[in-house]
Amino acid sequence: MKKATLISAFLMISATVLVISCGKDKPVTSESSEVLTTTDGQIYAVDTLNSKAEWKGFKVVKSDNTSHIGTLKFESGEVTVKDNKLESGQFVIDMTSIKNDDLTDSESNGKLIGHLKSADFFDTEKFPTASFEITKISEAPAGGDYNTILEGNLTLKGITKPETFNANVKLKDGELSIATEPKDINRDEFGIVFQMPAAEGLIKNEINVQMKVKAIEKK
Repeated sequence: MKKATLISAFLMISATVLVISCGKDKPVTSESSEVLTTTDGQIYAVDTLNSKAEWKGFKVVKSDNTSHIGTLKFESGEVTVKDNKLESGQFVIDMTSIKNDDLTDSESNGKLIGHLKSADFFDTEKFPTASFEITKISEAPAGGDYNTILEGNLTLKGITKPETFNANVKLKDGELSIATEPKDINRDEFGIVFQMPAAEGLIKNEINVQMKVKAIEKK
């Protein structure tokens, strides 16, 4: 009887350790929705020379003195327009093009970019691109600063998560422009968990992102 009791206690302790361990090491997983696709309409190709994504990163004290800003280039992308309305869109960002705009010292700038490209952050050697694929397009409420709500799958560092952007979408003379509202993206959700020592200033989990896209109608 005593032996059975000891075995039962051991099994209970083992199960508890297993549950705690599994919770602590829970992996980051992808989530996605069905992408909008249509061939019924006019196809517009992203003008990669005149499109960009702007980023801003902060330390815990969120101010201009504790932040870095920069840009990323678009590698490719296409949108479909029907009856002068955006119907679908897919965009690919070149993560190797990441650039910093606030550090004027070339050595400091180079060190920052090297670190951002490393496995601590975006691991651009392994994941050279990121993407955003539209899954739903809706009209924004009247009277606001933006006319469109874009829901989609954001893929970063090989992990896909749903994200929603408020945006202004404009179409004129064969050119479509999309300018999203600056939005905080939680880097932890994409497996970017590097943190500075507290004495050097903790980095916020949020990366602020804004996309500015121009697309030209294919003839």
